[in-house]
Order: sequence, then C-alpha cells, then structure tokens
Amino acid sequence: MNKRVPDILVMDTCVLISNVLRRGVLHLARQACFRPVWSEVIGDEWRRNAARLWGVPHEDVQTQWQELQDAFPEADQGNVEAYKAGLRRSDPKDWHVVAAGRAAQARWPGLEASILTRNIRDFNRSELRGMGLGLLDPDEFMLRCWQQYPDATHGLMAALPGYALAPDKELEPLDAILRRERLFRINKLVVCSP
Repeated sequence: MNKRVPDILVMDTCVLISNVLRRGVLHLARQACFRPVWSEVIGDEWRRNAARLWGVPHEDVQTQWQELQDAFPEADQGNVEAYKAGLRRSDPKDWHVVAAGRAAQARWPGLEASILTRNIRDFNRSELRGMGLGLLDPDEFMLRCWQQYPDATHGLMAALPGYALAPDKELEPLDAILRRERLFRINKLVVCSP
C-alpha cells in the first residue's frame, strides 16, 4: 500500500451522517492530514437526513452544522452548480458531490482531491480520473492515513470509542465499532498492531 492521502477530501453525506465516521475523519482533518470539503447541497442533505434519522429537532442539527462550519471555515464550497458541467457517467443524484471536488480544485490548484463516500458505485472512476479526482471509501482512506500519518491515526483509534459513545450506553470495544462501520481492513491492522 503506497497511495497517499489526498490533500482535499470531499465528504459525501453518507460519511457525514455516521457520527463515528464524521467525528473520526474530522479528527484527522484537525491533525492537518487533509482539507475537508463539502457544499451547500451536502449540508442541506446532511441536516435533513440527520434530523430524520436521529429523531432530533432541526434546530439541534442546524447548530451542529454551524459548529462544523465554524471548525472548518474553508470547507463549504458554496453553490457548486456550475461545476456539474460535462458530467455524464456518474449518478446524476451525486453530481453535486463531484462538483464540490471540482470547485475545491479550482480554489486550490495543484492539490490532489478525492471524494470520500460509502457509495462508490454511484461514481464513475474513469469520469472522475478525467477530471483529476480520486474516489475512496472510508476503509481505504483509513488505510492510507495509517500508512502516511501513523501517529494521528493511532490517536484516532484511541479516541474512536468515545466518538461512538451513545447517551446512556457503555463504551464499546474498538473492533466492534470498526466492524459496524465496515472498516474491516483497518480493523485487521489495528488488531495485529502492537
């Protein structure tokens, strides 16, 4: 495994919606492993889905979104509609995610950008490659971080049980959390590491 962590990572809604993945990936962003990116549409999707899935008031979700905006003030690429031009082969419902990556490339020329998603099948790799964008699932991303930023990733693994802690519940073992989040390859590394 010798692939680098991209400089820019577009966080798809499906990654942001998981408390464990969102907190974990942004933990690594705070360690300067990469720049997180999203758009207005990703934010709207996250707020709408989070309120519904978690059964919490929209105001609470809006407060959490604003905290993300404050913590990562350069992440939101705003309205990315113009960057959908030329897209054809990826799922049209996800063009806004690709457009966020293209907007970030325009904002920070020369930096490598990838999309982080659980929905790999919705994106056409050759189309993305032609636009200079990569595509990663969370497990592959964590593997790359483990290789390139071992101290930050080990710190994340220590913090992850706290990130996964639900109200009125006990801490879960790390391997149970990683398996539930479908981070199978990173789980094998964690289990095998001293």
